[in-house]
Amino acid sequence: MVPSPRRLRRAASIVSYWRDSELVFENYRTHNLISADPIVTALLHCCSEWRTRAQVCSRMSEFKPSGVGSAVRQLTGRGFLVQEGSAAARADRKLQESWSPWLPAGGLLHFSAKDLPYVSDLGESRRALLVRARREAAPPAVKRYPRTARVQLPNPDTKGEFPQVLLARRTWREFSERHLDLEDLSTLLWLTCGVQYWVKLPGSIGRVALKTSPSAGARHPLEAYVAALRVRALPRGLYHYSPDKHRLELVRGGCSSHQFGRYLAGQSWYGSAGALMFMTAVFGRNQWKYPDSAAYRTVILDAGHICQTFCLTATWLGLAPFCTMALADSKVEKALGLDGISESAVYAAGVGTRPRTKDWAPWPEPGVRLSKTRNLPDGGSRMV
Repeated sequence: MVPSPRRLRRAASIVSYWRDSELVFENYRTHNLISADPIVTALLHCCSEWRTRAQVCSRMSEFKPSGVGSAVRQLTGRGFLVQEGSAAARADRKLQESWSPWLPAGGLLHFSAKDLPYVSDLGESRRALLVRARREAAPPAVKRYPRTARVQLPNPDTKGEFPQVLLARRTWREFSERHLDLEDLSTLLWLTCGVQYWVKLPGSIGRVALKTSPSAGARHPLEAYVAALRVRALPRGLYHYSPDKHRLELVRGGCSSHQFGRYLAGQSWYGSAGALMFMTAVFGRNQWKYPDSAAYRTVILDAGHICQTFCLTATWLGLAPFCTMALADSKVEKALGLDGISESAVYAAGVGTRPRTKDWAPWPEPGVRLSKTRNLPDGGSRMV
């Protein structure tokens, strides 16, 4: 029995725009670009529905069959056409099913920002900034209205534990060899991600969780996964944090400093931390309530809310927190067993124990020293 020819269809994740003087198509899920010449445009239009190669050639009789065949192979190889039954077609279908309320704007922003290359050589990054600064001054760090009335505010009240925690929060990139206590990790996860209250909504809408950080519509789309490396009484591995039961659920065993660096796009200096928390988004939670693509921003804002809560809580515990958006997205998602479409990594925060001889470790490159001055409410400053 001769098998039926496999059909082709245009991928759902394609946008077109002008790039300089050229019109291009981009598949933002695969990060591929192609020139929007006549045969490509006609072929993608033709394959808005499933069609065999023979049907495509028949409908594109104005082009030579050899040219159509070559274009089909090129577009299929670069992800602009998906073949029925293939892994690419299954991913494309999941994208349509999961993201349809937020396409194309939300999908373009999210997927085009995944798996980007990052410069992990800090010296190279610093030298590039120095070159740029010589060519173009950095924008001012603050904005002023010089020709208007001014009201000098009373001195702020910075006494007490809470202001001191806020003032002590820094992003750490150096850690001691001491392991995290499991009790500290427990407190950190509960105060950052744990469900503190449940609220029953009217009718059949269901209940929503209340946590220590705000979330649009109390949808709380983010899940927390913990990569445990140096935590007392906790075997190394990747865990899912259950925010209502306050427990860790093993996803896979084993974790190394080298893997930390791979997950964080080559930032090897985080490999001496104790634990890493990946924030992933279950987009359907917000899409259910907010069908407009502008709601994609709420997911990213939620990640920022949670991250600041994480960093402040870790600071209060006397630990050394950090956060980064430089992720090897697909490697993280594969390690966690996620499809990267309906649930995807969006942010990471981690924590270690502080070096005994330092109160601030912002730059891991040897030989680089940063100084800081305390800014005073009246605009003055003093060395610290």
